[in-house]
Amino acid sequence: QVQLEESGGGFVRPGGSLRLSCAASGSIYTINAMEWYRQAPGSQRELVASIVSGGDTTYADAWKGRFTIARDNAKNAVYLQMSNLKEEDTAVYLCHVEYMIKDSDNLYKFRELWGQGTLVNVSS
Repeated sequence: QVQLEESGGGFVRPGGSLRLSCAASGSIYTINAMEWYRQAPGSQRELVASIVSGGDTTYADAWKGRFTIARDNAKNAVYLQMSNLKEEDTAVYLCHVEYMIKDSDNLYKFRELWGQGTLVNVSS
């Protein structure tokens, strides 16, 4: 089974920085897209940033320039460097991974998985 393990959330003052990590483990053939979403209290889940296997990145406008997404393909890991944090960045941040497996019939299948979420609390 494939699992995602997230870490790096916590409490930080406005203007501070945090680095979130998400590592996938298990029977993965290849990982396509790796993404970070966030869900603030009372709000819908929204995409923060994504990175595909070739390294191309996409950011939502609200976080462009302050957040940086990166991945380590050897570790099946994705990171989100968050800088100049604001109180409105407070949310649960979730990792989302789109990957391929090779099943028992040697067929490639698409799968996706969500992390458990990590809380980022920005407050003075």
